[in-house]
Amino acid sequence: MRIRLTLQPGQNGAKQLQAQYGDRLVCVRYRYAEQRQKRCKTVELIVEEREWLPGGGQETNARLVGVQVAVGAVGLRGRIKQAGGRWDAHSQVWELRYEQAVALGVTASIVKARDARPV
Repeated sequence: MRIRLTLQPGQNGAKQLQAQYGDRLVCVRYRYAEQRQKRCKTVELIVEEREWLPGGGQETNARLVGVQVAVGAVGLRGRIKQAGGRWDAHSQVWELRYEQAVALGVTASIVKARDARPV
């Protein structure tokens, strides 16, 4: 099937469907099936809506996080270094990947997060 036309809610040809489906209507598409010689009108509807934060999911593990470590926690600093962490003198935090922070059990000490750069 080939799509020839996509209409947004409120456009001519979609007004009646907008009255039927309301705010759930995303768009109306006209699809053409050349072999069957048919035109199909389809609608795209919102069936569920949830809160979402960009950067969640699998990408979270690859993000760098800043971990604040007490001055006397020499052993913890050593474990962070072994896990690939680097000291950020400007921010005064240890930066390492989120998955490593979870493995080390220091997620309560996370003070910042940002996109990963090569470590």
